[in-house]
Amino acid sequence: MPTQVNPATGETGKNFPALSDEEIEAKLARAAATFRKWRVTDMATRTDLLSKIADEFARRKDELAATITTEMGKPVTQARAEVDKCEKAFRFYAANGPAMLEPVEQELVSGRSVSHWLPQGPVLAVMPWNYPLWQVVRFMAPTIMAGNVGVLKHASSTPGCAAALEELVIGAGGPEGLFQNLHISASKVAGIIADDRIVAVTITGSEGAGIKVAEAAGHNLKKVVLELGGSDPFIVMPSADVKMAAETAVTARLQNAGQSCICGKRMVVHEDVYDEFMEIFVEGVKTIRIGDPTAEDTEMGPLSSEDARNDIAEQLEKAVQSGATKLYGGDIPDKPGAWMTPAILTDIPEDAPVAREEFFGPVAMVFKVKDIDEAIQVANDIPFGLGSSAWTNDEAEKARFIRDIEAGMTAINQMLASDPYAPFGGVKRSGHGRELGSHGLHEFMNLKNVMLPE
Repeated sequence: MPTQVNPATGETGKNFPALSDEEIEAKLARAAATFRKWRVTDMATRTDLLSKIADEFARRKDELAATITTEMGKPVTQARAEVDKCEKAFRFYAANGPAMLEPVEQELVSGRSVSHWLPQGPVLAVMPWNYPLWQVVRFMAPTIMAGNVGVLKHASSTPGCAAALEELVIGAGGPEGLFQNLHISASKVAGIIADDRIVAVTITGSEGAGIKVAEAAGHNLKKVVLELGGSDPFIVMPSADVKMAAETAVTARLQNAGQSCICGKRMVVHEDVYDEFMEIFVEGVKTIRIGDPTAEDTEMGPLSSEDARNDIAEQLEKAVQSGATKLYGGDIPDKPGAWMTPAILTDIPEDAPVAREEFFGPVAMVFKVKDIDEAIQVANDIPFGLGSSAWTNDEAEKARFIRDIEAGMTAINQMLASDPYAPFGGVKRSGHGRELGSHGLHEFMNLKNVMLPE
């Protein structure tokens, strides 16, 4: 039974009863029935609904932000920004979706063909707690625009956010069954993927969870999109604006208490500017305002749960035991809640396991490098390939980073962030497939080619 637990206080809130097998069956049947009608709706109907859902996000912004803060500890100002981003995504697809779905005509050697983007059916989304509305919206908005329908298995720690998302669609006038939330345990996911009514699955989560979902999808020959872990490099070269890079690195590492797949987790700094960077970066980490996530001036709240906090603390201790230097932080205060001060690790041995791991919490790893070749080598010497950020004003270096960093995304002279307009996703063990932009809209559609005579 999903239960709200406030990570700032440890207090429990509302319980959300888990669905019975009969209730799951009823929701899947409703999804299939709704799809048969929604798939043939015209573009004006779809875009009108998307605009109305965006209006619902705007109308309920404070309420939704409060739920995010209560369930996973995100500072309320950041929670409001998350709601704003969700609204933006729905408006983006409302404005641009129809053009993305226009048929494409090709001249052939003999005759011609027209490729049509067609919906396929109910899509299952397995989503995490760290951006409990935005992560879902990245799937939800294009799914509705495409003419598909969605079912959601959300993280058990954010049941209020999960329920709210379904309410938003109904509140906007969407048909019952267009987007449904399933309060279920992880053990039920494989069975739902196997159900013939589910045509595809998308997951954002840990590497382990991604493997399980991909195995179930592969066994049932179903399309899967995986957005998994990342340990993104944040590279700073001598030609960069080092002050701006160091100040941005604080935000990049500590946004959402470091609980973001595309946080800048590994600072890779050229030796010529290392001392300058570290002076600014360390001071920024030390002075970040940690406190009550409901307060307007709080910059970092608790971690999502005490278990998550304890896992990070244990990982940090293992890093020190392997030879890394804990330059600052990593303290756990003696009070209720999932609190922890941010930490900085330096002098990390090349063969230390932590050098290739992801810290899904407020721990920065800093690496000193002698040149661009070593910077790229360190950036790529991990199993992940989600995002990256490179700071340089040298055009040749920019070209090298764009070409040679093994990642699905690279930001130049800025912090990496997701945006409705741009494709989002990774390579290597960070997954495959893309969300957002036109690519995210097309992922679960049938590109049907129609051959025509001259």
